[in-house]
Amino acid sequence: MRVTVETIDRQQEEQVLIRCHEVTDTVREIRHFILSRQESLEGYEAGKQFQIPLPEIYYAEAVDNRLFIYTEEKVYEVKMKLYAFEEAYGSKQFFRCSRTAVVNLMRIDYLRPALNGRLCARLQNGEDIIISRKYVNSLREILKRREGSGNE
Repeated sequence: MRVTVETIDRQQEEQVLIRCHEVTDTVREIRHFILSRQESLEGYEAGKQFQIPLPEIYYAEAVDNRLFIYTEEKVYEVKMKLYAFEEAYGSKQFFRCSRTAVVNLMRIDYLRPALNGRLCARLQNGEDIIISRKYVNSLREILKRREGSGNE
């Protein structure tokens, strides 16, 4: 597959063109990833409202009936429940990893075994997130599908 990047002037609209023989799962995944890069979420920090681009989110965690979004260096509160976040963004590279957390799969640096059948996910910012035993098999299935679709 050949990849071409062309620089245009600022008056023109940016676009991504995918030319393929057939629309495979890999092509759908690439399209979905590109579209998700444009989405953002409204969050609050120190009483101020911010737009948080989805790709900058490392993970979301529910604490005391409040939802917190963690980026590389900041933490924002979001006015939604964890299950609603998972429903809205679960198909956009986010994965429920425990009863109280959802992790961005694109921000995982590596996985390593943890105690009692759990996994530890090291994120790109150096933080560790535990993948509870209940979700380990689901994560393995997702990773296996991605490996398989990468061979097309």
